Amino acid sequence: MARMTGTAQRAEQLLGTGVVSTTPVAGGDICTSTRLRLTDGRSAVIKTRPHAPAGFFEAEAAGLRWLAEAGGARVPELLAAADDCLVLAWVEPAKPSGDSAERLGRALAVTHAAGAPTFGADTDGFVGLAPLPNRPLPTWPEFYASRRVMPYVRAAVDRAALLPEEAAVIEAAVRRIHDLAGDLEPPARLHGDLWSGNIVWGVDGDAWIIDPAAHGGHRETDLAMLALFGAPHLQRIIDAYDEAAPLAEGWRDRVALHHLHPLLVHAVMFGGSYGPRAADAARSLL
Repeated sequence: MARMTGTAQRAEQLLGTGVVSTTPVAGGDICTSTRLRLTDGRSAVIKTRPHAPAGFFEAEAAGLRWLAEAGGARVPELLAAADDCLVLAWVEPAKPSGDSAERLGRALAVTHAAGAPTFGADTDGFVGLAPLPNRPLPTWPEFYASRRVMPYVRAAVDRAALLPEEAAVIEAAVRRIHDLAGDLEPPARLHGDLWSGNIVWGVDGDAWIIDPAAHGGHRETDLAMLALFGAPHLQRIIDAYDEAAPLAEGWRDRVALHHLHPLLVHAVMFGGSYGPRAADAARSLL
């Protein structure tokens, strides 16, 4: 196999172990991922991005550590982190199975139940390359409206990804957020960006979660994100989760509320139909 000299050398510096070979990993439009075969027999993956925003990889590393501490959903072992890259233990991928999906649902319930000190986090983070304001607020409706939805409404309008009349519909839903949010729950320990692309289905039969935007939030947010772009065996994930940690009454009616933020993020980053989709989600809540 070819050896990407610069990447291999950086990994060797961080790991203190030689790299035998490197192989590009397909997928991902934010970072370049490269599989490393190490001289000690292990495999790892290094994520790199030239001129990454300050704190980008450090925030991901902190989120991975925090999620791993919960002892729930599996997280790849963090081998090294620096301002220019991140190195994780390699997870050999396989096709998703229903049994793996059920294990993920139960494990995710454990992760959420580990909780968080507050709604938010000690530092701001990233969702993809987009900034993620995390300054804590005392309740989830306040946090979600002020730190998730409204900053991206403004950004989407500024970038012509959301029409003013569409923004007005979303703002109307936000004004009702205390009524829409249902019974308040304590802060859950969230992955924060749990779409299907951030799940690696391993040959060991477990599902591993990667690329977090971790923070304290509402547990329904992670479940709604799984549904937004379609996770394999979604119903089995939800059913297993609900059996382990029953969801509050009316949770299905709130899925559109939890979709507002990721749709707005996509509107800002990619434009297209995401702005109108966010407005449609808000309209369904009114």
